[in-house]
Amino acid sequence: MQTNFSSALLENPKIATSEKILRTCVHCGFCTATCPTFVTLAEENDSPRGRIYLIKEMLEHGRQADAETVKHIDRCLSCLSCMTTCPSGVHYMHLVDHARAHIEETYRRPFLDRSLRAILAFVLPRPTLFRFALFAARPMRLVAGFFPGRLGAMFALAPFNLPSPSPVDRPQVFAPLGQKKLRVGLLNGCAQRVLDPKINEATVRLLTRLGVEVTVVEGVGCCGALTHHMGKEDSALAFAKANIKAFMREKHKHGLDRIVINTSGCGTTVKDYGFMFRDDLELADEAATVAAMARDVTELVEEVGFTPAREMPPLRVAYHSACSMQHGQKITRLPFDLLKQAGFATLSIPESHLCCGSAGTYNLLQPELATRLKTRKIENIKTTQPDVIAAGNIGCMVQIGSGIDVPVVHTVELLDWATGGPVPEALASLPIAFQTKAQEPESPV
Repeated sequence: MQTNFSSALLENPKIATSEKILRTCVHCGFCTATCPTFVTLAEENDSPRGRIYLIKEMLEHGRQADAETVKHIDRCLSCLSCMTTCPSGVHYMHLVDHARAHIEETYRRPFLDRSLRAILAFVLPRPTLFRFALFAARPMRLVAGFFPGRLGAMFALAPFNLPSPSPVDRPQVFAPLGQKKLRVGLLNGCAQRVLDPKINEATVRLLTRLGVEVTVVEGVGCCGALTHHMGKEDSALAFAKANIKAFMREKHKHGLDRIVINTSGCGTTVKDYGFMFRDDLELADEAATVAAMARDVTELVEEVGFTPAREMPPLRVAYHSACSMQHGQKITRLPFDLLKQAGFATLSIPESHLCCGSAGTYNLLQPELATRLKTRKIENIKTTQPDVIAAGNIGCMVQIGSGIDVPVVHTVELLDWATGGPVPEALASLPIAFQTKAQEPESPV
C-alpha cells in the first residue's frame, strides 16, 4: 500500500511503525473471507482491508478520529484471523492497537459509552471490585431480557453462582511432586480467578504432578489486555509494567524458567510485552525477557512431557480454539493433540477460525454482533454432538456456556483429570465421567 506520511509525522515512532505495517498490505482481500464481522455484515469497512484504509486516512493526515471511523474500529474483535490468512504478513494487531489508542486520545465518545468503558476498564482488572460487581448484578440476571442493549448483555452474563476465592491465588510456592524439572511463575490473572478459580487450581495440580515448581508471584495481576484493547494505553502499560517488575524480581531473587499462562488472551498480550515497551529505555530489555519466558499452559505441558495416568471415559470433547490461541499465539494443534493423547474423543468444530464473539469486553460493548457470532459458533459446535466443550480462554468459556447446555471446561481441567486429578466440577452430572480406573494421587491443591 502506498503511503504519504509527512516526515514530521514519521518522527513519531508509533506512526513510523504503523506506516511500515500499512506498506505491507497489497489490497488482496484474502482477509475478508475469514473476518467474522465482514462475514456477518458484508460491509467493506467492517473488513480488515476496509479498516486498514480507515486507519491510514486517520493517521496519515494526523487528524482526530471521527464517528464513522470509530464505529468500524469498535466493531473489530481483534480476533486476528486476518493475520493468519494474510499472505503478505500484515501485522494487523499492532496497527489496530495503535488506532484504538489514537481514538481514545482524540475522540470524545458519547457520555454513556464513555462512562461504560471507564467502568469496565476500572472494575474488570481488579478481582475484588469485579467480584463485588458480579455479586451486585447477580439478581438482575433474572430480568436481563427487560433491559436493552449493553445493560441487558452485562446482566445476562452475570453468573447465578459465584465461586469463592481460591487459596491458590495467594502468593506462595507449590513444590513438584517428583523431581523438579522447571520453576515457573503463574500469571493468575484478574477476571478468570473470579469467574472460575478452578482453572488455576487445576493448572497447579497438573504442573506439580509433572515435576514443575509453581510460584504465584507477589505483585502479579492483570496482564493489561482488557484495557489495551479498549485503547487505554496508559492503564494497560501500568498493569504490564507491574507484572514485568514482579516477574523479573522473582527471577533475580529465586530463579524463574518460564511464565505459565492459562488464559490465551492474556498469553497473546504478555508475549507482546517486548513490542509494547520497545521504546522504553528503562523496561525494554526486561519486557522482552518476560515476553520470551511466557508460555501457554499447553506449551509447558508439552515441554515437560505429558503422560496420562488413567484410562479416560469415551467422552466426545469438542475443542474450541480461542482466537487469541490460534491466531494470536499461533498455537493450533497442540491443545487438540494433548486432549487426544489424554484419551478423549477430540472433535474439530466447523468454521473453527471464526470468533465466538467474546473478545475481551466485546460481548459487553457490541452485544448484537457478539450474539450473532455466538449463535453461529454454537450451531457449529452442535453439529459435532459433544459431551463436553473444551477451551483455553475464560472469555470464550463464558460466552459459549451462556448459550448451550453442554458443559464447558478449560483444557487444563481435562488434562489434570487425565493425569490423576479430580473430575472437573462441570462434568459432575455426567455418569460417564466417573468411569475412571485410577485413584487420584496426593495433590498440593
